[in-house]
Amino acid sequence: MAGSAPKHTPMMQQYLAIKAEHPDILLFYRMGDFYELFFDDAQRAADLLDITLTQRGQSGGNAIPMAGVPYHAVEGYLARLIKLGESVAICEQIGDPATSKGPVERKVMRIVTPGTVSDEALLEPYRENLLVAITQLHNERWGLSAVDITSGRFFVSNHANTDAVISELERLQPAELLYPESLNLPNAIKAIHGLRRRPDWEFAADSAEQALLRQFGTHDLSGFGLDANHPGIGAAGCILQYIKDTQRSALPHLQKIQQEFARDAIHLDSVTRRNLELTKNLQGTNTHTLASVIDQTKTPMGSRLLQRWLHRPLRNIDRLQQRLQVVSALKTTGAWQVLQMCLRDIGDLERILARIALQTARPRDLTRLRNALSILPTLNQHIREHELGKVCPEFDIFESVHHLLAQAINDNPPVLIRDGGVIREGYHADLDHYRELSAGGNAELEQLAQRERVRTGIQNLKIGYNKVHGFYIELSRLAADRVPPEYQRRQTLKNAERYIIPELKAFEEQVLQSQSRSLALEKQLYQSILDELQSPLGELQATAYRLAELDVFACFSERATTLNYVQPEFTAANELRIESGRHPVVEAFSETPFIANDVLFDQKQRLKIITGPNMGGKSTYMRQTAIIALLAHTGSFVPAKSATLGPIDRIFTRIGAADELASGRSTFMVEMTETANILHNATAHSLVLMDEIGRGTSTYDGLSLAWASAEALAEKEAMTLFATHYFELTQLAELLPFTTNIHVDATEHGDTVAFLYQMRQGPASRSFGLQVARLAGVPEPVLQRAKLRLATLEQSDREKTNNSVLEKQGSQSQEPTLLTEEALQLPTHARQRIGNEEEQGTLALEPNHAPDPRISLLNQHNPDELTPKQALELLYQLQQIKP
Repeated sequence: MAGSAPKHTPMMQQYLAIKAEHPDILLFYRMGDFYELFFDDAQRAADLLDITLTQRGQSGGNAIPMAGVPYHAVEGYLARLIKLGESVAICEQIGDPATSKGPVERKVMRIVTPGTVSDEALLEPYRENLLVAITQLHNERWGLSAVDITSGRFFVSNHANTDAVISELERLQPAELLYPESLNLPNAIKAIHGLRRRPDWEFAADSAEQALLRQFGTHDLSGFGLDANHPGIGAAGCILQYIKDTQRSALPHLQKIQQEFARDAIHLDSVTRRNLELTKNLQGTNTHTLASVIDQTKTPMGSRLLQRWLHRPLRNIDRLQQRLQVVSALKTTGAWQVLQMCLRDIGDLERILARIALQTARPRDLTRLRNALSILPTLNQHIREHELGKVCPEFDIFESVHHLLAQAINDNPPVLIRDGGVIREGYHADLDHYRELSAGGNAELEQLAQRERVRTGIQNLKIGYNKVHGFYIELSRLAADRVPPEYQRRQTLKNAERYIIPELKAFEEQVLQSQSRSLALEKQLYQSILDELQSPLGELQATAYRLAELDVFACFSERATTLNYVQPEFTAANELRIESGRHPVVEAFSETPFIANDVLFDQKQRLKIITGPNMGGKSTYMRQTAIIALLAHTGSFVPAKSATLGPIDRIFTRIGAADELASGRSTFMVEMTETANILHNATAHSLVLMDEIGRGTSTYDGLSLAWASAEALAEKEAMTLFATHYFELTQLAELLPFTTNIHVDATEHGDTVAFLYQMRQGPASRSFGLQVARLAGVPEPVLQRAKLRLATLEQSDREKTNNSVLEKQGSQSQEPTLLTEEALQLPTHARQRIGNEEEQGTLALEPNHAPDPRISLLNQHNPDELTPKQALELLYQLQQIKP
C-alpha cells in the first residue's frame, strides 16, 4: 500500500500507523472539517458512497488516492456503510493544534460496526439489530449466541446440525456474524452480509465462561440455566470480546443471558418463513406481508417484539393462554383504545436506555425518557379504571428518576451537549452564575459602546463579536480621522474598520472564560446525570419490555376488534379444526369479499389431496391454514369463525420453486431438496403444505415422486395439505387410511371459467387448463390448436386404456380396473373421464368397440404442417362424417 516510512510526511506516517491497527475496516481520519480516507480505503469509499476520489501527495512516486466526507454529515455516510455491512473506525483529533509539535495527536475513539451500532441515525427503528456468533463443535453440533446491544437482550442456543443453524440464522437475520477463523463456512452462511472472522481463542469455552461471570458479577452460570459445557458459551464469549474491542466502554445493560430451546417454539425453516411471507414478501419488500396487516403497534420496540413473536411461535400452551387472556381482557373492556393513545407517546424507550448504558445518550434521549415516564401514571389509571390488574399489573412510575430529569434537563435541549443549553436554569448555582456573566455582558457591552460614542463623538460606533476575531469596535471609513490613538486595528473590511481597546479585551476574556466554564460544568453535570441513571437501569429495562408487550397485546386486541378475529382454543388431541378460516393478507388487500373455508384434521383425516384449477385458491387455502395456526401460537386472535388446535411441533411448506443459480441447483433440485427435508423431519404433530410435487420432471417421474411422497406423509400421519394437478393421486383416498379428497370449486361459462374459491369434498371434475390460459391472454390460435391436440391425446389414451382393460379382463378375475398399474399411469384427463364413465356404467368394453372416424381422420394430419386452405378442407371433411 505504501513505501517505507521516511518517504511519507509526518501526518501520513501517523495515518499509516493507525491504519495498521485496523487493516480490515475503513478508517475515517479526522482532518479539520472532514474525515479523510487514503489509499485502498479511499477507493472503496468512493465506490460505496459515490463520492469523489482525489489525490494528496505521493507515496513511492505515485499519487495517494484520497476521499473525504464532511464531519457534520458523517452520520448519513455511516448509515449507508452500515447497511452495506461495512465497519468504520472513527479517528478523532485529541491533541491541541496550538500546542502540538508536528501532527495533532489522533486516536480511534470508536469503531462503528453493523452489529454494535446504537446511534439512532444508524438504526432501522422497526428491525432488531443483532450481533451473532457461531461455532461448530466436534460432534457436529453448533453453538450460537446473539446480542442486541440496543436493548440488552443476550441469549445462547445450540443446534443439532448445519441445517438447523442455517434456519436459525434465517430467523435472526444478523446485522453482523462472527465465526472462528478455522471454521469452513457452508455456502448458505457465506452469503450473509457482515461476516467477521475472529481468532479461535476468542471462542475458547474456559475464557468465555470467565468473561460472562465478570460481566454479570456471578460465581457461576447456573442461575441462568447454563453450564460451562453449553455449546453456545464460546460464541457468547466471542461476542463480549468483540464488543470490548469495538465499543471500548462498559455494558451495564447486559445483565443476564438466556438460553433459547428449539423445543419451546414451533420450528419454521427458512423456506417456510419465505413462503408464508411473515415480514418479507417473496420479492424481498415489506408490503403485503403478514406483519403489514397485523402490526398496528404504536412503538418501535413493540413492533420489533411482534416480529420476533411471528418468527418464533410458542409451543408452551400455558404462556399462550396468558397472552390470550390479556388480549381478551383488552378487547372485552375496550381498553386497547386508551392504551394505544398513551403508548404512541412512549417512543423507543428500549433503545434510549441502551444509549444511556453506553454513555452515548444525547440530551433529547433524556427528554424522551422523561416524557415516557410521565405517561406511566396515566397508564396505571387506565389499568385501574378497566380493572385489568389481574392480567396487567400496574407499572413502577420511577418517581425519583422522573424528578431528576424534570429538574435537570431543559424542555427542548439542543441535539448535542457540546452546544450548551441542556441543563435547566436553577439546577446548579455555579452554572447559573456563569450563565449570568455571559448573558449580563450584553448590557455591559451597550454601556461601553455608549461611553465610547460620547468620548469619540462617533455616533455610528458599534460593538460586535465573531468566533474568529472575538469582540471588536466597528467604525465606518468616514470616521477614520476621528479614531483615538488607543484604538488598535483588528480587521479591515470594505467599508469599515474594526478595533480593539484594553477595556473591551478585558471584557472579552471575562465573558469567554465564563462561557468555557459554563460549558465545561454543563458537560460535567450531564455526565453525572448519566451516571446516576445507571443504578435503576435494570428496572427501567424490565419496564420497557413490559411496555413493548402491552403494545403488542393492544395491537392484537385492535386487530381482533377491527378485523373480526376470534380467540383460538387449544386441545391435547392431535387435531386441527378451523371453521370459516380466512387469509389475513389476501382479505386485507382484496377488493371483493373473501370466501372463507373450513379445515379439519383429526384422527381419521390426516392427508388431504387438493385438486382444482390454477388460480382457484389452492395456495391461498393452504397458506391461510398455516398462518392461522402460527398466529394462534403467538397469542393473537385469528381470522376464522372458530379455531381449535392440537399440538404442533413444525410447519413445513413446499410451495413454488425457482432456480438457485448461485449454488448450481435447478428448479427441480430445489423442489426435491425441500421435499427431502420435509420427509425426513415431519412428525404426526407437523403441519405440512405441499404444492405441485414432481412438476419439474417428466410426467411419469413426477407422478411417481408425488405419489410416493404423499404415501410417506400418510404413513407419518402428518397433517398434510397436498395440492396437485396429478389427478391420479385422488386414488389415494381409496388406498390409504386417513386420506380424503377435496377440491376448489369452479364453474365453466362457454370457453371461460369462473373461480368460486370454495373448498368442496371429493376430487375436482376437471382442471380448466385451457380456460385459465385464455384468461392469461394466450393467443386464440394457440388455444384452438391446444384444444385439437387435447382431444387427440384423450382419444388415444382412451383407446390404450380400453385395450389394457380388455387384456386384464381376459387374464384375471374381475377387479376394480382403475387400481391397475396401467390405469394409475394415465394422464389426468383420460384418467378422469374413464372414472366418470365407469361410475355411470357407460364405459363400453366390447371387443368390436370402434374409434370415432373423425379422430382417425385427425390423426392422419399434422396441424403444424397444414396450410390455411388445407385446414379449411379438413374441417369440411369432418363435417361430412357421421359419428
